Parts: sequence; C-alpha cells; structure tokens
Amino acid sequence: MSPAGVPSFEGLRVAVVGDLVADHYLRAEPRRLSREAPVMVLRHCSEETGAGGAANVARNLRALGSSVSLLGAVGRDLQGRELLRTLEAEGVELAGVRTVPGWTTPTKTRILAAEARRFPQQVLRIDREPEAPLETELRALVADELRRRQGEFDALVVSDYGYGLVGSELACVAAELAEAAVAVVLDPREHLQGFRGIDALTPNVGELARFTGRAPDSLDRARALREAARELLERVGSRWLLVTRGNLGMALFGEGLEESGVAVEASGCGEVTDVSGAGDSAASVFALALAAGESPERAMRLANTASGLVVMENGTAVCSRVELEAALTTSPVPVRLGGGGPA
Repeated sequence: MSPAGVPSFEGLRVAVVGDLVADHYLRAEPRRLSREAPVMVLRHCSEETGAGGAANVARNLRALGSSVSLLGAVGRDLQGRELLRTLEAEGVELAGVRTVPGWTTPTKTRILAAEARRFPQQVLRIDREPEAPLETELRALVADELRRRQGEFDALVVSDYGYGLVGSELACVAAELAEAAVAVVLDPREHLQGFRGIDALTPNVGELARFTGRAPDSLDRARALREAARELLERVGSRWLLVTRGNLGMALFGEGLEESGVAVEASGCGEVTDVSGAGDSAASVFALALAAGESPERAMRLANTASGLVVMENGTAVCSRVELEAALTTSPVPVRLGGGGPA
C-alpha cells in the first residue's frame, strides 16, 4: 500500500473487456453563414481517431504503467482499423480483439469549432452505430478466452457501453475471476444480471437512478443516494459501489465502510473542458488501486483525482502517474456522506 503518494502500478496485469468505441474528432474554423440555409459554414482543419469505451479504459491503464490486455470486437472498417492502430501504438495487447465482418465499429464523431487561437468547443456529435448487437456466439468466444487466460491477470475491468458484448457469458467468467482474488470492476450501462460477487460497480448517478427506478435529480440528496446504493449493492452482491456524480464528486458504499457511505468533492481547479471519458478514468484507476492493495476510500480518492485531470483536456484524455501524483497533493479527501466529517 501507499499511504502518502500514488502506488507503483508497474507489474500489475489488467484485462479490459467490453465495448470498443472509436472517438473521431473533426476540427474546423467558422467562416461565414451559408447562403443555402441559416447555418454556419466551417472550414475543415484536421481530424483524428481516438479511443473510447473499453478502448479508453485500456489507454488509461497503460498511461499509469500497468500492462493491459484488451478483449472485444471491432468491425472490418476504417474506424476499426484506426482504433486498433492507436491502441497498438500505446502498447495495449490486442490479441483478444476480434474483427467482425459486416459489423460497424461504434463511432462517435465530434465536430469541434473555434476561431484561430481560441479553444475549440463541440458543436455537433454524430454517432455511427451497428444495426444489431454482437451475436451470442462471439460473446461466448470472448468470455471463453478470458476464462482461459484468467491466471494471467491481477485485475479485470468490464466496460459496458450497451453495444452487446457484455452479457451473461462474461458475467459468469467475471464471477470466477473475483472468486480467484482478481480485482473485478464493472462500469455498467445496460447489463447487471449475473455479475454477483465482484469487487465493485462504478455507475454514474444517472445509471444508478435508472437501475433503481429513481429520478436522477432525487439522488442529489444524501439519504436518497444511500438508499439507491444499498438497493443496488444488495441486488448485485458486489463489495463496493462507487458512484460518479459529475460536479458533486463521487460517493462510495459497501464493505467495511460506514453505513452512511463516504464521499469526496470533485477534484480539479480549472474549468471543465470535456467530460468525455471521465467515467472510464474513474473505473480504471479505482480497479488499478484495488489491485495494488489500496483501501477502497483511497482508491476512490485516486479515481476522483484522475477524473479531475482528464476533464480539463479536450477529448478522451488520460493522465500519467506523475500527473496523478502532483494533483493528489491538493485533491479533496473523503468524508462521511452528508456529514462533513472525516471518513
């Protein structure tokens, strides 16, 4: 454990399984109003493809020094090829990524515009999505490969973006890894069934509200948040539940913690630029810290600090261990939820 600074994550082996998403960024400069319609004409400046979803989780883990094996699927298309090229260049092991003919790599195209020497802002997003979820046979193949390799990993992060890879097949293997003392964290969007006995769930507050049939705004209140968290913990049987709350920070519930839960204010001292990928950073750092032997409260603080760094960057950003270490010195510390006292 590391009571003061950031632990060394080198030597930790992490498997990331889930939906791979290509983040396509198109940058432009505004020029004039169109004569054809009341819209702005933008001049193309540049474009690039980055990593989103499970692919962004893998990037976050690599940036912090762990080795990463990614399991998932992409289409046999330009977006899939560019995504894999980006990940390979960053040292992510891709033997478990399958290329699926006829399937579309989920792609989010964000158009960013600004005048010269101004900070670009997102003006439009276009999503390219597969027409159907991945087939059951492919989900089973990915789950079987994870089961075959389970002895290779210290941690598993399951990243569910709702494109069909995460299902009961993967849930069964995740439970097996958790029983074998692998730190297993699920960042859920659609699928919870079968994920019992794992270490942690990391939903955002909107997802927690949907899973428990509540209005998202109601979970701004500490009591309502505790009740929803307790309900989901009992249903899934995970050890901890880490809720990301946007500008309200994070809250943590579960094993060994006070029944009221603990919370931490949002980290970061600058203006939020882009929240894309903040949940990926939270899940990856929380899992990595648990695998390194940190307490859940400490893991939450590290995750919160990392999220505070990446939202200051444009696009799905990552932070290094050096950046995390520097930011940790001024980041908020966990307190009792709603009580204001030390955790």
